[in-house]
Amino acid sequence: MNDTILLVEDDEKLSSLIADFLRSHDFNVSVESHGSKAIDFITQNQPRAVILDVMLPGADGFTICRTVRPKYQGPILMLTSLSDEIDEIAGLENGADDYLSKPVKSHVLLAHLRALLRRIETDEPSQQQDKVINAGSIAINPQNRSVLCDGEEVHLTTAEYNLLWLLAERSGEVMSREELHRKTFKLEYDGTDRSIDLRISRLRRKLGDDPKLPYIIKTIRGEGYLLAV
Repeated sequence: MNDTILLVEDDEKLSSLIADFLRSHDFNVSVESHGSKAIDFITQNQPRAVILDVMLPGADGFTICRTVRPKYQGPILMLTSLSDEIDEIAGLENGADDYLSKPVKSHVLLAHLRALLRRIETDEPSQQQDKVINAGSIAINPQNRSVLCDGEEVHLTTAEYNLLWLLAERSGEVMSREELHRKTFKLEYDGTDRSIDLRISRLRRKLGDDPKLPYIIKTIRGEGYLLAV
């Protein structure tokens, strides 16, 4: 894997602004505007990370994610002007690690990118204990980063695993969205970012939790999320 951040965006003005901003923060950035060419670049060059628009000529962002994921293990951050939660979850289900809706503030994009890289490259958060954490039907082994639900292995992305670990460390306690956001992205929650909510939705799906009446990861209205014990 090389040190290039691949930006896949067909809006020339926007891609130029994002690329220049990231370069000013010492990132090496390549830009691709065509979906099919982006697939070739990702599989052949294995960039450090991919920032990916959804609406693209040649192949849309969902198709790109689904196509490259079996061959590419780096983080994928999707950008889109679509606002429907179904579209957001679809992006994550197709292999994206994070999702931001346009228009996105430059410092927010930078914080999310750095957080994804930090978790991929340094394996954060650091799990110092050897013991398996058991919370209800969930068992998390920090030694091999495996997760079992009712005895069945659940395959999670790095971002999903780290969020579940944060909840598991304090299972039975409510963790606010603000705290989860701060610990995940090292950035204060601005009241609008839905990344944590989307990761919770994806975790629930993979754990077989009921989205309408969740019993594994519970929503405590007005307070946050709780991993049941």
